[in-house]
Amino acid sequence: MEPEFSKEMLAAGERLFELPWGFVKGVVGLEHLPPADIPEIAFAGRSNVGKSSLINALVRQKGLARTSNTPGRTQELNIFAPDAGERVPLCIVDMPGYGFAKAPKEKVEAWTDLIKDYLRGRPTLKRVFVLIDSRHGIKAIDKELMRMLDTSAVSYQVVLTKADKINPFKLEALTETTLGELRTHPAAFPYVLATSAEKGQGMAELKATIAGLIA
Repeated sequence: MEPEFSKEMLAAGERLFELPWGFVKGVVGLEHLPPADIPEIAFAGRSNVGKSSLINALVRQKGLARTSNTPGRTQELNIFAPDAGERVPLCIVDMPGYGFAKAPKEKVEAWTDLIKDYLRGRPTLKRVFVLIDSRHGIKAIDKELMRMLDTSAVSYQVVLTKADKINPFKLEALTETTLGELRTHPAAFPYVLATSAEKGQGMAELKATIAGLIA
């Protein structure tokens, strides 16, 4: 059943992301993470799926999260939060992209281990948003991450990116196919958000969803 987004929920999402957000730090090990004292959400996805673009669109700051056409550019857990002085209980974590082919094997393994350690050991993690490119759908490597999230009992939700790049009928069919896949995963939230960072499609609903997690 699809969630209903009331005017109040949509307004709460807008207020949350009207705040000035800033980059907190990038970490390569759990020992460098900030104290686990406020809720966090994380964005995960294959390299070049559009994580950084989506985060920039959320906070309305084009250069906050770095974007690149080079797979594997994000090599750390990059943490964002409202700037000092804004009392908002939320951090955003931009996770290293997975599925890249051009990085050395050692780096791939190190980044993969970092993702696993973070997902399994962060008590304040409210939800992982698993980003899927609308043009390609769920791939085998996405299913690997989803199974790991299931095993770790980490709640996650699929967000389709670049939804403006495909035909609306194909997008609807992809959404239904994706929902069918999610029904086989116990930790998956059974609702798919279709978004476009470029056109703004689905961004209000994504903001409202995030605001609801910390309400």
